[in-house]
Amino acid sequence: MSRLRLALGLATAAAVPLGIGAACFSERAGGPTFSGAAECRVPVSVIDSLHVIVAMRDFQFVRDTITVPVGATVTWVNCEPAGTEPHTTTSDTPAWDSGEFAVGLRFSHRFPAAGAFPYHCTPHRLLGMVGQIVVQ
Repeated sequence: MSRLRLALGLATAAAVPLGIGAACFSERAGGPTFSGAAECRVPVSVIDSLHVIVAMRDFQFVRDTITVPVGATVTWVNCEPAGTEPHTTTSDTPAWDSGEFAVGLRFSHRFPAAGAFPYHCTPHRLLGMVGQIVVQ
């Protein structure tokens, strides 16, 4: 393989994940947008230092444990295939509860104080759909 073909192949491979992330989470000011389950394969995406995306897919939070700075906002996006049951993101304490949200929808919560915040999906907790946000 020529060096030019190799360089073009590597450049294309590097650009594809960026395009997928931009397609799924493109609006910084208004928060992330969802444009389809096929494009929602970004495990966790840091939009900027104070905004993190967590995907909900295959009945799990991807990633299930993240660390963010005080004041950060975490946005959960339901990336399951069409027709999948709704999910929740519910704190193990009364800190937040999204209520059920369907495929393609999102929920955000700001973390104003340091601490460890375990959470779960209410309908799927027994399936192991749990996570934790660590705020430092």
